[in-house]
Amino acid sequence: MRPLVLLWACLVLPGYGTLVGPKEISGFVGDTVSLQCTYGEALKTHRKYWCRKIGYLIARCSGTVFSGEYGQEGRVSVHDSPRELRFKVILRNLTLEDEGQYFCGIQRLGLDDSFSVSLHVFPGISRPTTQLDSTSAKDTSLVRRSSTAKSGTSIPMTRILAPVLVLLALLLATGLAALGSWVLQRRKEAQLAETERKEKLQLSHSNTPLFSLSFPWL
Repeated sequence: MRPLVLLWACLVLPGYGTLVGPKEISGFVGDTVSLQCTYGEALKTHRKYWCRKIGYLIARCSGTVFSGEYGQEGRVSVHDSPRELRFKVILRNLTLEDEGQYFCGIQRLGLDDSFSVSLHVFPGISRPTTQLDSTSAKDTSLVRRSSTAKSGTSIPMTRILAPVLVLLALLLATGLAALGSWVLQRRKEAQLAETERKEKLQLSHSNTPLFSLSFPWL
């Protein structure tokens, strides 16, 4: 009974072994672009594929390329990494005719787990390889928000550091002033002590008799 429940969950419950990846990729004519898609543990042993989407009312696949020992057909290759729970699709030497809608999918019993990917090809000089993974599907507005938040936090930090620096400068100036005052005081004390010593020396010389007379008959 339990295996039947698990099988039913795999086929019916949404989000079980969900496949995640970018919704669109782009490149210039002649470019090589790639995308990475991640999947759940339940889809680890299933075949992965890439195909062109055709049809309007009922979407179908055309030119399907499956992952496997070779996983390559023409300019398209699909490489699965079960240990990392992700697979990579590489599109080489893009042409304007390649632009369109594609399916990135995984074969399952019943309905496949797949999502649509829009490929945009621009005319022009070939650019460096563009690679997108499942994390690239996030809204770029989050990046702008994070950069704005970083620039916003730099102002309060400056306001906090400025008083600290001023306080340190004041403490340093106070310390230097105290040191200078102490040095001057020591010099004055030394000069005063030297003056007193000279005065005592002069007094001792003035109190000493110039000569002494002795009268033996007295």
